[in-house]
Amino acid sequence: MNTPKLITVLLAEDHAIVRQGLSALLKADGQFKMVGEARTGREAVELARTLQPDVILMDIAMPVLNGLEATKQILTANPAAKVLILSAHSDDVYVERMIAAGVAGFLEKQSSAEILTKAIHEIAKGKPFFSPAIAKRLADNPGKPRDRDGMVKVHGARLTARESEVLQLVAEGQANKQVAAELGISIKTVEKHRQHLMDKLNIHDTAGLTRYAIAAGVIESSVQLTVT
Repeated sequence: MNTPKLITVLLAEDHAIVRQGLSALLKADGQFKMVGEARTGREAVELARTLQPDVILMDIAMPVLNGLEATKQILTANPAAKVLILSAHSDDVYVERMIAAGVAGFLEKQSSAEILTKAIHEIAKGKPFFSPAIAKRLADNPGKPRDRDGMVKVHGARLTARESEVLQLVAEGQANKQVAAELGISIKTVEKHRQHLMDKLNIHDTAGLTRYAIAAGVIESSVQLTVT
């Protein structure tokens, strides 16, 4: 008898205790193979490219690059990639953005182990899967308009991928030098992106950019504690 092929999974989650718990749960199931763990959105993008897992289990609130932007970059590089969101944030606005970005499924973190393993199996087969509560909400609101690229627009502004990355890092409290080092670009280029952000959004200071990032779901309100 042939041994069933294990479903390869890449786990993208910034909290170590959650990563360890999910990894142990999936390994114990016996039908999955954990091929990598990412602590930031950028790590998730890089590991998805190199490992080519069957399913990418992704949190939304990730440092450096949030789950939305990471998902968009992963699917731009490989449209066949299958991303399953597992998040504490399941408000309609988050679900709508992630669907618009192209995810294959969305679960709340309070979902049972049975629902999680079923979702991974279905998505690995190429079928979408949403938790019962989210599926019901989607069924009750068919055809709800979604922004084409999943990015919130304010006053008609649409941010580029690089501007979104700079926005998150600035809103997380990183100085221009840190942002430049993280993205591998010059400080002058960071300054240029910041100015473009402020011009597009009609915002004039870092505090304003942080408020926008929180409102747009780019970062959680708890991420940035102090803004000067």
